[in-house]
Amino acid sequence: MRYLFLVGCLFFNTQSAFANNEAYFNRVTEAIGRAENSVKYPYGVKSINTHGNKALARKYCLNSVRNNWKRWEVAGNPGNFIDFMSRRYCPVNAPDDPNGLNVNWSKNVRYFLNG
Repeated sequence: MRYLFLVGCLFFNTQSAFANNEAYFNRVTEAIGRAENSVKYPYGVKSINTHGNKALARKYCLNSVRNNWKRWEVAGNPGNFIDFMSRRYCPVNAPDDPNGLNVNWSKNVRYFLNG
């Protein structure tokens, strides 16, 4: 019984802390959308064909932000979250980045996040 109580408390605290980050997740998502600034690939979503549907792309991007936050926490919060997320969401030297523009992604997202 004590074990179930502890698991319940851990789950509640985790969910509560996660819910407190929802406003931040939305801000990051909007910053990504502005940094990507694409009609064909809103929010930079390329892995799933959204057919340019901005609302659908935003949903996928927001889920990616949430999932990367979880990965970042599991990894022990190494460095800045935006830099951590960029390594998965918009990697430098990716095959679809022949001009090396992905190197600016973190800087651009931070600009719109803080601006």
